[in-house]
Amino acid sequence: MKKLGIVITDGVGFRNFILSDFLDEAEKTFDEVVILSCLPTKVYSGFLSKSKVIALDVFEEKFKTWFFRKAKEVAHLKLHQKNNFGIQDSLKINASTSKTNRGYATRFIFKLTSFIHSEKWIQRFNLLQQFSFRSDSITIGYKEILEKENFDMLLFTHQRPPFIAPLVYQAEKLKIKTTSFIFSWDNLASKGRMAANFNYYLVWSDLMKTELQQFYSSVKEEDIEVVGTPQFEPYVLNRYKVSEEDFVLKFQLNPNFRTICFSCGDISTSKNDELYIDTIANAIKEEKITNVNFIIRTSPAEDPIRFSEYKEKFPFIKWNYPKWDLSRENHQESWSQRIPSVEDIRDLRSLLEYSDLNINMLSTMSLDFILFDKPVINTVFGNSKNGLYDDQRFLNYAHIENVINSKATKIVKNEDELINGVNSYLEDLKLDSDNRKELLQLQVSKPLQNTGRRIAETLLKWA
Repeated sequence: MKKLGIVITDGVGFRNFILSDFLDEAEKTFDEVVILSCLPTKVYSGFLSKSKVIALDVFEEKFKTWFFRKAKEVAHLKLHQKNNFGIQDSLKINASTSKTNRGYATRFIFKLTSFIHSEKWIQRFNLLQQFSFRSDSITIGYKEILEKENFDMLLFTHQRPPFIAPLVYQAEKLKIKTTSFIFSWDNLASKGRMAANFNYYLVWSDLMKTELQQFYSSVKEEDIEVVGTPQFEPYVLNRYKVSEEDFVLKFQLNPNFRTICFSCGDISTSKNDELYIDTIANAIKEEKITNVNFIIRTSPAEDPIRFSEYKEKFPFIKWNYPKWDLSRENHQESWSQRIPSVEDIRDLRSLLEYSDLNINMLSTMSLDFILFDKPVINTVFGNSKNGLYDDQRFLNYAHIENVINSKATKIVKNEDELINGVNSYLEDLKLDSDNRKELLQLQVSKPLQNTGRRIAETLLKWA
């Protein structure tokens, strides 16, 4: 008898592991499956056949825990900063000039980790972090849950949220095996330390496996499995299929025109999206780009209110506001409590399948469209000298360098390059198709079909 616990930390984890085929496959593979949820239990209504849900009290860090976690993360960045612009950039983002306790503490941590940032010290900081929360009431509550449920394996659907560290700690103490799925294509090469150490790791690709061994030297090769990602599995599941006629009708498109989709990032990293929308829309208005539908998908992580003036300014633009409902108010990370709907997965899949061209600022959506062999243009107008938000700096991130080197997308740095790129792709939609296929194989090394089954069988092998 084998029992699996699935830790869902946020709405993206819900999308990846509940709205894909993974849960069905896990229920077939394991004798019992329990979801340990940082989301309200109500969001699972209608999605479960045999599994039960246990809502976790959300752990909130006190200062001591925050201090050692921050020291661990900064030490990790310091250890790996050489010849890695993304990690150097993350260090800058983590720096603080604030005149608060945490601001002063952050500056002290930066000085401290200039001298001590080896893997041994990172593990010491991890132990001190665990020591700081071991007597916390919520941490003790996690122990009671794990003892009662008697899991063989815990799957963490995201490796980074700091509030999962106490749950991993209790699993370690009870000798319950833990596996983490690496959440996104950029997490290893440019982000900070994982929340904890896990026994096993699921990764998207052979590239990600190499990165994991590079940045986490204690992880053994046999404890990593390349499985692809359930993030993309809905694109091959019939229940999310929409006809082209229904797509055209829903978004009120001209069926005789090509369709351009601009996909927005959130305000924290994609601050020039308004400029890109304005540039494309004006080019259409001035007939520099002709005979096209223009549809914009906003980010599910934020309210689309920042684009409201463009709806009035350009009435010909069609809008797709992702239907991700806020499941809980007054949460410390409110974006994590947004839950995707089945309707939104269908909308997204139809956009990917029936749009002719995608434009975005270097987001994972490039891969989504490439899965359907659609041309992609990445807009980066801003640099350190022209007064715009400097999104060209992302071109130096390791995962984006892979995109550039593949020549799978067009990287455009000004209006003329953007307009020329759009028109050249609209003239030949198969342009760069071979390069797109090569990039996809690099980033997602397994077929989309049976991704959920592949993950479930791997977990059973390790349990």
